Amino acid sequence: MKEIKRLEKKRKALYEKIAALGDFRPGTVSQSYRRCGKKNCVCAREGHPGHVQYLWTFKVQGKSVSRTLHPGPELWKFMEETDRYREFKRLCKELIEVNEQLCDLRPVPVITDEQELDNLKKKLRERFRRRSRKK
Repeated sequence: MKEIKRLEKKRKALYEKIAALGDFRPGTVSQSYRRCGKKNCVCAREGHPGHVQYLWTFKVQGKSVSRTLHPGPELWKFMEETDRYREFKRLCKELIEVNEQLCDLRPVPVITDEQELDNLKKKLRERFRRRSRKK
């Protein structure tokens, strides 16, 4: 019973942390270099890496999409939001683990009344029958 109380307290704390995260978005922010193609530009010189470019990359319907970000407040905002998303995912994973532990610790209800047990079995058969028809 003490273990259940401890896990419930931990779960509540995780919910509070998730609620306090604020705005977040999936994806990653990265830095890359590219050459602009102008012959007289500094990036055309040998050994120069090229112009720095910041990208936010994310998935839309399974396909990667990138968006160029401007250095400064926009870049900083996106970096913070993607960091919070990674924290959200970490907290969700931890929350699932805590919930699984709680489910394992809680006892299975015992039904001694035969009529009640038969009714439950009928409900279960009906529920699974409906699920298989949906396919």
